[in-house]
Amino acid sequence: MVSARREGDTVIVFIPGWMSEAEERRWVDEMVSRLERSEAKRRSPGRHGNEALLARCIELSTKYLGGRAEPASVRWVPPMRTRWASCTPEDRTIRISERLREAPGWVVDYVLVHELAHLLAPGHDARFWSLVRAYPRTERAIGYLEGLSAAAGLGLVGTDGEELPSSTDEPDEDAAAG
Repeated sequence: MVSARREGDTVIVFIPGWMSEAEERRWVDEMVSRLERSEAKRRSPGRHGNEALLARCIELSTKYLGGRAEPASVRWVPPMRTRWASCTPEDRTIRISERLREAPGWVVDYVLVHELAHLLAPGHDARFWSLVRAYPRTERAIGYLEGLSAAAGLGLVGTDGEELPSSTDEPDEDAAAG
């Protein structure tokens, strides 16, 4: 069995000892290629620039929010001290912390859906959370962000500075927008 994994910037390929050098070279090339394809699939299409980020928001709004959330601009910003992202509904702008550039694409997509939902429901009431939960990986992404924050010692709690609901608790109906 041949397998590969990444450790930092290094790809480690496990190859049976009975393979010839030529087979080893072929399998190393193959496994590095597979790993890179797999990693690329997990990356958000919006990772590369603000235009791509805006395009991704439009796709997500169409898919999960009926196309009703229409941001005027979406951009990467230097790391925020207490938030993963922010939204100003009045001018329809969304800002995403560069801390998320290396997060899996499905996590970035959750953050984008969260901020898009603020364009339709500025607070964190039941309507807001019903919009956000249209994204199928919401609970998983919340857990990922909580773990990332804890591991990095950032003290970040949510995309808007609000305390995130656990997967078993309903959100606070009276929570204010972040």
